[in-house]
Amino acid sequence: MKRALSRMLLCMPLTCLANPSYPETPRIELKETLHGVEVSDPYRWLEDDHSEETKKWVAEQNRFTQDYLSGIPQRGAIHDRLKELWNFERIGIPTEFGGRWFFQHNTGLQNQSVLKVADKLDGEARVLLDPNSLTEDGTASLADWRPSEDGSKLAWSISKGGSDWNEVFVRDVASGKDLDDHLKWVKFSHLSWAKDGSGFYYSRYDAPEEDAALTGKNEFQKLYFHKIGTPQSEDELIYQRPNDPEWGLRGSVSEDGKYLLIHIFQGTSPKNRIFYREIDSQEVIELLPDNDASYGFLGNVGPHFYFRTNLEAPRYRIIMIDIRQPERSNWKEIIPEDEAILSQASMIGDQIICSYLAHASSDIRSFDQEGKAIRNINLPGIGTAGGFRGRSDATSCFYSFTSFTNPGAIYRYDLESGTSREWRRPEVDFDSEDFVVKQVFVPSKDGTKVPVFLVHKKDLQLDGSNRTLLYGYGGFNVSQTPGFSVARAVWLERGGVLAIANLRGGGEYGSKWHESGTKLQKQNVFDDFIAAGEWLIKNNYTSSSKLAIQGGSNGGLLVGACMTQRPDLFGACLPAVGVMDMLRFHKFTIGWAWTKEYGSPDDVTQFGNLLRYSPYHNLKPGTRYPATMVTTADHDDRVVPAHSFKFAARLQECQAKDGPPVLIRIDTSAGHGAGTALDKVIERVADQWSFLEENLN
Repeated sequence: MKRALSRMLLCMPLTCLANPSYPETPRIELKETLHGVEVSDPYRWLEDDHSEETKKWVAEQNRFTQDYLSGIPQRGAIHDRLKELWNFERIGIPTEFGGRWFFQHNTGLQNQSVLKVADKLDGEARVLLDPNSLTEDGTASLADWRPSEDGSKLAWSISKGGSDWNEVFVRDVASGKDLDDHLKWVKFSHLSWAKDGSGFYYSRYDAPEEDAALTGKNEFQKLYFHKIGTPQSEDELIYQRPNDPEWGLRGSVSEDGKYLLIHIFQGTSPKNRIFYREIDSQEVIELLPDNDASYGFLGNVGPHFYFRTNLEAPRYRIIMIDIRQPERSNWKEIIPEDEAILSQASMIGDQIICSYLAHASSDIRSFDQEGKAIRNINLPGIGTAGGFRGRSDATSCFYSFTSFTNPGAIYRYDLESGTSREWRRPEVDFDSEDFVVKQVFVPSKDGTKVPVFLVHKKDLQLDGSNRTLLYGYGGFNVSQTPGFSVARAVWLERGGVLAIANLRGGGEYGSKWHESGTKLQKQNVFDDFIAAGEWLIKNNYTSSSKLAIQGGSNGGLLVGACMTQRPDLFGACLPAVGVMDMLRFHKFTIGWAWTKEYGSPDDVTQFGNLLRYSPYHNLKPGTRYPATMVTTADHDDRVVPAHSFKFAARLQECQAKDGPPVLIRIDTSAGHGAGTALDKVIERVADQWSFLEENLN
């Protein structure tokens, strides 16, 4: 496989090549015996992201991929339409602290949204923090921000190059200038201010070893208090677990300022513990120590603590615990489990606002603090509502609403009257009236009905000729709900069909739905996705040669597993930042935490299950795999890019000689996805859509 061939044929669009000559990837034989099974790993050398050989490979693969993509004639039009459609004003939900209103704002094509502050809700706002000014290329993003209770100071954190590592700073709101405070090695943390504004609680890890920041294991998280005006070295250690490396610790201060809640997680399991201590005390009380369910703290009325939980309620309910009498026999059920999933809840004013999911769409209801129903909150249609946050003295709150074809708006909701008033609506150059949204229920391999949203033009002809994009995730209790996407809008405008599958492993139907797609039952997720693809073909929406699948992170694993199990079913595949090596995922950064979802390769039974579907290990030489473009990023320290590197190298090796192209696109100064600069997002989507259009023809 000589690189010279691709250089010689630059005058010819690479899309014309039936058998492209890929950049040479050395195959270094490496075999090890795991649980009595010999496992080959010839591309393990690509795990070393600091080696010159890996850097050379990345550069050559990117050059090859860009040569291919630049030869697709429609890419320019797709890119221009994406840029045009994305150029609209976007405003976040406003929040009030100390009489000041804070919200994020983007004029349209800014790489990162800026944080603004106003003295009045509808008064003139000024820029308080502009992440675009932190770097020349817009690759530093605002990871988190939290004003002090009186609105005088802002704790804010940035992510550089898309990494999960954050640096925290403190800004004086009146002057807009930063103080001397600077915190490092913060990851998976909340910022929670003390009531008096003297400082805030945050979580961090010890500094990693040199050259291991993006790959080393993240263990032994600690909870600290930072006092404003002091160096990080003097921060007070609030809580740690020296014998429990997997415990994640997050602190939050109750609204009344009397209690510090310590939320304790183990990996990605939805189960957690809740400890607390009174602010003026050093004693930590283990209120919910059993790790037997999910407990989300909603707020407190004095010693009465309210929680959303799935204890004895797979679809969640709300309970109240009097911390003076914390025994379970004294717990009080406030809002019982419903047929719909109680996905979120919040205490505002003297009400509890509950966000339910009914077949993956929002259903919002309000109750009093004793659990008596007040009303159902009318929404503009079938879609997703978010927000509903506020203090105990609030008389109103804000929420957003969006759907697949509706960019939505932000509304102000009056707690007493139950009326909503539109506060801000974006103006987007997209005609939603041209499209239809419907939901179908597809029988999976075992008969389970799997919801699938379908979006397409109203005049669609069911003749099997439509380019169709099937998207899925199916894991970590994450629900896929309706929401507007500029990227998908362009796909739809160009005649594509969009299908969103609510697979097992997600949170759409509660803990049982989630658990039925985890560990030894993970194959259910892949069966659900494959069934959705077969249904689309059977019902003449598309055909195999016109069907593409897409997913990111755990969804990247989904795509990788499905394309190796059923390469005949799909015409093109877009696995993004995927978990592709299921035997070594637990050895990098936070990967160990995913054993709660996938199972552990160190366990003999779970090892066998993981090996059966691990995308990297199930590629077979000479197989005709669908056209595939793997995407990842060099600063992804959640799912390290080695997963995608190894999978792409092995896929290029195994692809049939007359098979369609296999590419890998590696973003630089970008991470797992959150906070990626908008111009990079536009370039990536233009590449993905043009790749699909070229290979689904």
